Amino acid sequence: MSKNLLIVDDSMVSRMMTKSIIANLQPRWNIFEAGSGQAAIELCREQSIELISMDLNMPGLSGLEAATLILLEHPHIKIVMLTANVQTAIQSQIQDLGLPFLAKPITADKGPALLKALGD
Repeated sequence: MSKNLLIVDDSMVSRMMTKSIIANLQPRWNIFEAGSGQAAIELCREQSIELISMDLNMPGLSGLEAATLILLEHPHIKIVMLTANVQTAIQSQIQDLGLPFLAKPITADKGPALLKALGD
């Protein structure tokens, strides 16, 4: 089944890695990319996005801020936060939004866990 996934990360390398891993596991999915939280918000308005892989630490809007704004407009979108930040306060904020999170970097062995967190 084809789904629309948005990968949000300010690092082009991270986006490329995540895209490659997901494309290998789910070749029928349409994968969009955004390099910032604001770009993610705009893409969600323009495309029928169902799933988002969202980096936490980005310049401008953080992943948490962008996720909050996206969910206000599109509560049906499933968002997974990706972060190397393991601080308890950050994890608590992510959990308060009801979002799953995975530790970065995303590698091929974490691909199935990412799909599971996305609900597939």
